[in-house]
Amino acid sequence: MASLNDIRSTYLDFFRRNDHRVVDSSPLVPRNDPTLMFTNSGMVQFKNLFTGVETRDYKRATTAQKCVRAGGKHNDLDNVGYTARHHTFFEMLGNFSFGDYFKDQAIAFAWELLTKDFGLNKDKLLVTVYHTDDEAAGIWKKVAGLSDDRIIRIASDDNFWRMGPTGPCGPCTEIFYDHGDHIWGGPPGSANEDGDRFIEIWNNVFMQNEQFADGRLIPLEMQSIDTGMGLERIGALLQGKHDNYDTDLMRSLIEASAHATSNDPDGPGKVHHRVIADHLRSTSFLIADGVMPSNEGRGYVLRRIMRRAMRHAHMLGAQDPVMFKLVPALVRQMGAAYPELTRAQALIEETLRLEETKFRQTLDRGLKLLDDELAHIPEGADLPGGAAFKLYDTYGFPLDLTQDALREMGRAVDVAGFDAAMEEQKAKARASWSGAGGTAEAKVWFEIAEAKGTTEFLGYDTETAEGVVLALVRDGAEIGSAASGESVQIVVNQSPFYAESGGQVGDAGFVRTDTGMAEVTDTRKAAGVFIHVAKVLEGSILKGQPAKLEVAHTRRSAIRANHSATHLLNEALRRALGDHVAQKGSLNAPDRLRFDFAHNAALSAGELATVEAEVNAFIRQNGAVDTRVMTPDDARGLGAQALFGEKYGDEVRVVSMGVLEGSGKGTDGKTYSLELCGGTHVARLGEIGVFKILSQGASSAGVRRIEAITGQAVLEDVAENYGYLDQLTTVLGGVPSELPSKARKLLSDVKSLQNEVATLRREVAMGGKGAGPEAKDINGVKFVAQVLTGVSGKDLPALIDEIKGRIGSGAVLLIADTGAKPAVAAGVTADLTGGLSAVALVKAAAEAMGGKGGGGRPDMAQAGGADIGAADAAIKAAEAVLGA
Repeated sequence: MASLNDIRSTYLDFFRRNDHRVVDSSPLVPRNDPTLMFTNSGMVQFKNLFTGVETRDYKRATTAQKCVRAGGKHNDLDNVGYTARHHTFFEMLGNFSFGDYFKDQAIAFAWELLTKDFGLNKDKLLVTVYHTDDEAAGIWKKVAGLSDDRIIRIASDDNFWRMGPTGPCGPCTEIFYDHGDHIWGGPPGSANEDGDRFIEIWNNVFMQNEQFADGRLIPLEMQSIDTGMGLERIGALLQGKHDNYDTDLMRSLIEASAHATSNDPDGPGKVHHRVIADHLRSTSFLIADGVMPSNEGRGYVLRRIMRRAMRHAHMLGAQDPVMFKLVPALVRQMGAAYPELTRAQALIEETLRLEETKFRQTLDRGLKLLDDELAHIPEGADLPGGAAFKLYDTYGFPLDLTQDALREMGRAVDVAGFDAAMEEQKAKARASWSGAGGTAEAKVWFEIAEAKGTTEFLGYDTETAEGVVLALVRDGAEIGSAASGESVQIVVNQSPFYAESGGQVGDAGFVRTDTGMAEVTDTRKAAGVFIHVAKVLEGSILKGQPAKLEVAHTRRSAIRANHSATHLLNEALRRALGDHVAQKGSLNAPDRLRFDFAHNAALSAGELATVEAEVNAFIRQNGAVDTRVMTPDDARGLGAQALFGEKYGDEVRVVSMGVLEGSGKGTDGKTYSLELCGGTHVARLGEIGVFKILSQGASSAGVRRIEAITGQAVLEDVAENYGYLDQLTTVLGGVPSELPSKARKLLSDVKSLQNEVATLRREVAMGGKGAGPEAKDINGVKFVAQVLTGVSGKDLPALIDEIKGRIGSGAVLLIADTGAKPAVAAGVTADLTGGLSAVALVKAAAEAMGGKGGGGRPDMAQAGGADIGAADAAIKAAEAVLGA
């Protein structure tokens, strides 16, 4: 019996042999269709190829596409577990032609694969075509030899596919398998078509027209093929089963559930096992593709699916978390085909364990409340909406979970009452917020979040995505459009742009729509809404438009490198200086990183070198950077460091990097750096390149600051410094290793020459060595006064000491004509300082020259003048002090 893995491989290999490019499955979060919550078909990743917006280096493709239908228009959640063919997660096998082959080849490929490679009985197959598609009917007769009664013409949209109200579209042909008259049901198009006798296994879409808003259908220049065949459905057929859950892959997951809960897989709990098996796949793949449980958007749907499975595990009697224990079984079955599942296994297990632990803490209380409410209403009556809302608001029970529990009792919920209770709570929240004194600009973000939801961040694993422009804001008010040259704040439903937080600056990049382009210079957030601060460069941006968002790659890469290096720096400082080191702030920008930390002394050159070398050693180790989700308490229990000033909710992202030597794979207790962080990081540490500390200094009392650079910035810094080194080598001669000694000798020579010049200048100023002015006798005190040129104010004290030594006893006043502001200095020999102060002499002289102040000691004082022309008056003023 061929396994589902074998069937998948056979399908892809068939089309590979027929010149198709085997393209990897796209993520479950669509990057090119903001109208979809999840990827729900194989053609989603090729949408732009069909419309001609994008071209690639192939015209034929084949995929095994992972799909989820659990929200919005395509929502199979309520039926999962109760029917043979409903799933939240399924695989869609597809082959695609982009303007290459068309109907004849597509039909031939399908028939050959089904009847030859898969070996299906030709007599069991019949097809449908759109009622006017004579061409397809004729091809089926020619290729498969089908009679008219086995080519059923369908006039409804069941056999005419449209991408949307406008755009590419075309007729379909579907292939059905007849399970035999022992099973109830009629062929497609009949009154009994909903029975299980005739099962659709393949759908071929012939994309040949374009639909316009006025109703016109015009042939496309590029006619294309889009096909889809559910792996689970064809697998059941090829394995002789009539139920998708009886296939080998699903059966293995059901048995894993039965083993974990100690229940018979085919006993009374059969439905519970089926729900768990299905939901295990959807939740695991969603987490692997970056969706985390939350109360908004995709994260909310993920949490609903998780909790539905967890409730079914509870109904099987499981007392402890179960879902995370089943992940290895899933990885064994599907990890080879989808490597992302293997890579994210630890994250998936941790997320499921955490979510189920939290949910079980409230499940019993919630179900007890449900029982209490039911006891007070008539048998069979709907549960009041207020009670359902209380379950949601107090215990985190989504409405559909309550409905699921009541469904098994044959009861329902008063949904209108639930909605009314929800609106009442929102009204109270609005009133509470309005009284909080918020600004008008802040108010608009609150209103947008309430009316249109918060922004979903896609940027952990992509730098491009498509979104819908939900709002345009200027000066705190919503506007309908923004034209070229205008500044605007753009809000979209989902974005790859990181909004500034946790020390990481906001992303920049571009937003493009059909009518214009805007450059995003910064991204911020308020009330859960991402605010893209932008300027329209071309055309105009309109509210409600689809938009393509593109993060500036080089800038984001530099920010990621600096952020990851900051984590390594934090740990290196703790190990070098002690556990008292705690982060007190950080900045992760594209050109540098800045890290503030608690420490009361400057780092020595040796400590800085040790820290820098350790960071670079782990960069060279090039280990993977891993992310897990857990409670803040669990994270801190592992030793994870928290970011300064950050507030954490019930769940946190824990980023680990670096493996300690001799510990094997980095795990708790063996990981070098373990921090709580919501920012973006490199995938492997080697992407940082190299790390270099630029400076250290004091940020505030007891807080030090290090600034550093990484990657290309280090190379540029090194190149700049080598340029300076080359210049020094040219100027001083020799080789770089000789430069320090040459520089020291040069400085020594310069100092000696400066001393000689100063001595010569003083001698010249004094008229020659040993020479000088004659002393006057004023009031019994020898007094020497002179105006000097060619000397500075700092030369005067030495000249005064020389004159004092020559006269033995007396006072000296020297005035330096510096060409700008004159300098004045006075000196008194030690024997006279008891009755005469140099300060009094210099103040009198300075005031006479238009200066103020002056000070020093009784034996030496200095001041500044303003007018050198008043030098004689200054000398007379000093003489007056002596004569007083």
